[in-house]
Amino acid sequence: MSLRKSNVDGPLRGITVVDLTRVLAGPYCTMVLADLGARVIKVENPSTGDDSRSFGPFTKGGSAYFASLNRGKESIAIDLKDPNEKILFDRLLRHSDVLIENYRPGVLGRLGYDWEIIHDQFPRLIYLALSGFGRTGPYAQRPAYDLVVQAMGGIMSLTGQLGGEPTRVGSSIGDITAGLYGAIGITAALHERKSSDKGCMVDLGMLDCQVAILENAIARVFTTDHVPGPIGSRHPTITPFSSFPTSDGHIVVACGNNVLFYKFADCLGVPELATDSRFLDNALRTLHVDDLTAKIEFHTRKRSSSEWLELLLEAGIPCGPINNVQQVVDDPHIASRNMLVSLEDSKPSELKVAGNPLKFSKYADPVTRDSAPELDENRESIVRELDALDS
Repeated sequence: MSLRKSNVDGPLRGITVVDLTRVLAGPYCTMVLADLGARVIKVENPSTGDDSRSFGPFTKGGSAYFASLNRGKESIAIDLKDPNEKILFDRLLRHSDVLIENYRPGVLGRLGYDWEIIHDQFPRLIYLALSGFGRTGPYAQRPAYDLVVQAMGGIMSLTGQLGGEPTRVGSSIGDITAGLYGAIGITAALHERKSSDKGCMVDLGMLDCQVAILENAIARVFTTDHVPGPIGSRHPTITPFSSFPTSDGHIVVACGNNVLFYKFADCLGVPELATDSRFLDNALRTLHVDDLTAKIEFHTRKRSSSEWLELLLEAGIPCGPINNVQQVVDDPHIASRNMLVSLEDSKPSELKVAGNPLKFSKYADPVTRDSAPELDENRESIVRELDALDS
C-alpha cells in the first residue's frame, strides 16, 4: 500500500515526493513535479517553515512569493533533530518515491540520512541532493545563492551592454535552471527504477547547471582567440538577430537564414542590402555587424513598433515587441495558453501565478490550482494515512 495520489491528474500521478527544500531552486523543482501530477509533501522547520514564507510581496497577510512556488503542495512540520519526529519522517519516507533536499552537502548526513543509510533502509527511494556546487569538488562546502552561481557560471559575463557593469539575469535563472534539471533527473530516475526496482541518488549542483546552459559560448572559447562578453541584445553569431529602435520604442527581429534577411531588406525598403558584398551571408553579416546595424536602424526609426510588426509578420519574419511584465500578463495569447492560473482559496486574495507550459493530450490543464499550504497544515491527515498504512 502507498500514500494516496495527488489531486492533480498527470503523468506522475501516483508518485509521492518528500520535499525538504526551501526558497527557490528546490521548491521550483517540486512545483514542476506537482504540476505533472506528483503528490508533494513539504517537510518544514517547525519554528519558521520555508524561509520564503517571509519574502514579499505580501497580500492579505500571506507571501505571494511562497504561494507562487508552493501551490498544490502539502505541509508537515518535522524537527529532524527530535528522535520522535525522526520516526515520523522515516515512516513518511517508507511510503514515498522521491526525497529532495537542498541543504549544504553533509548536513542531512549529520542528521542520520546519508545516501547509504537511506538506500539501505528505503531501497526504492530516489534521492535528489540539490546544492550550490554539488557533493564533490573543492567548492562543495561553499554556500550559494542564485547571484553567486550566475556570477561564477559565466552567465553574468555575457549579459548586459558592451562595456557595461556585470549584469544579473533579471529572473533567478541560477535557481530555476537547477530546478528544471532536478525535475529531469527525477523523472529519468523514476523511469530507470521501473527496470531495476531500485532508487538512485542524483547529485545536482547549481553551478553545473549554469555551465550547462552556456550554449555556444564554451565552443567559442575553444575555437577562437576571443573570450565572449556582453553584446547587448544581439546574437553573437547570427545577424541580424537583435533589437532595433523604432519611432516609439524597440522591437526584436530574428533573421536566422539568408531568405529571411532578403525579406527583411525588402521590408526595410532597401533590397540592395541583400546584394551588398558585406552582407551576402550570415558570416559576412556578423563580421560587418556594426555597418549593417547602422543601416537597419536608420530605417527602423522611421515607423512605429506596431507598424513594423504588422509589416514584418505579414512577410513571415520572426519578430516581436519587447513586453514588460504587465504586457505579458495582459497578452491574449498568454491567456489562451492558460499560462496564468488562479489559486483556489488562496490566502493572498485572487492571486494568479504562472501556469504549466507542458500541455498533454491525455490530461486536462485546469485554470485553477490548489493553494499553497499553511505551515504544518496537513499534519493530521498525513499522520492518519501513515497510521492506516502501518497498521
